Amino acid sequence: MEQLSSGIVARRSRLADGRELIYYDDADTSLPPERAVDARTLDPRPATATMRQDVLTGDWVSVAAARQNRAFLPPAELDPLSPQSPTNPSEVPSNYDVVVFENRSPSFGPLLEDENAPRGLEDLSDIGLGRTRTSVGRTEVVCFSPEHLGSFGSLTTSRARTVIEAWAHRTAELSALPAVQQVFPFENRGEAIGVTLHHPHGQIYAYPYIPPRTQALIRSVEKVGPDLFARILEFEQAGERVVLSGKHWTAFVPFAARWPIEVHMLPHRHVPDFAATNEAERSELADLYLRLLKGIDALYPTPTPYIAAWHQAPAHAYRDEIRLSLQLTSPRRAADRLKYLAGSEAAMGGWIGDIPPERQAASLREALLREGLGEA
Repeated sequence: MEQLSSGIVARRSRLADGRELIYYDDADTSLPPERAVDARTLDPRPATATMRQDVLTGDWVSVAAARQNRAFLPPAELDPLSPQSPTNPSEVPSNYDVVVFENRSPSFGPLLEDENAPRGLEDLSDIGLGRTRTSVGRTEVVCFSPEHLGSFGSLTTSRARTVIEAWAHRTAELSALPAVQQVFPFENRGEAIGVTLHHPHGQIYAYPYIPPRTQALIRSVEKVGPDLFARILEFEQAGERVVLSGKHWTAFVPFAARWPIEVHMLPHRHVPDFAATNEAERSELADLYLRLLKGIDALYPTPTPYIAAWHQAPAHAYRDEIRLSLQLTSPRRAADRLKYLAGSEAAMGGWIGDIPPERQAASLREALLREGLGEA
């Protein structure tokens, strides 16, 4: 047992095939401390995938064929993220508040070291035909609740706080692994996004490289200056696109939003990742983030699909320049319409926005006020 902040407790275990599993108990949990042993008979873990380099861009693509076998929209009685029962041999042996475990079909890992593993960022930045590296790293599942249906926005404040604590705990541990260059927590919500499980959950990718989006950010930091995020926050707080704000966080529709719904959230203090946040910041975030998600769902009569991406600084570089930030995006451009990435966006990366950011920010503020969620 590990005592974390706010009375949250972590309890470590192992699944039948050796994968790590960690239970995170709410501060006000009603669960007993004992946890069942995973008594399943499982096949050996799949071999670690291989990355191939796209010589046209220098990007690395992990070819993880084992992902083809993952569950696809199973019925509630066979939900692989629910607690195990006599009729459901799921991935989680016991009832839980929040649980994190290594993905059975990982995009990265389980190997953390290998003779063909990346040999540092300089090795990864070289470009050539036919270059491959082992997809070392870690891919984890974060179950927000034992319930079959829901999302982060359906959690209680206490449970949201537990998930945030789990993100911080996993960020610290994954960043210390030898292969890992960046840790990325995220939630995919809705079938329109490609979700294959309705269970409320997210994932954490521990990459063996710095992904292209962060590389582009690094180029901007080098051109604009090391205070880029402080300047962004000041610029947005002075404008008309702020959606929600508190003592420690501000959420806003960014000046150059690409998606019909796009909201960013920044901490007021420079912190590179969740592990660096303090007790007050985590507690306020639990409330503010829930309000934001409920406001987004209040835009239309039915729940809104989204990707909630928590961008963190690389594990070993630009820690003083890159700030933790949420970048939440949704393709929903009307109650019954989605934005599909077609020619210009998908093929050229040339984005065309459908809704002016100022109008979307006003719509979100109105939705929050209707739901009684608008005042910080």
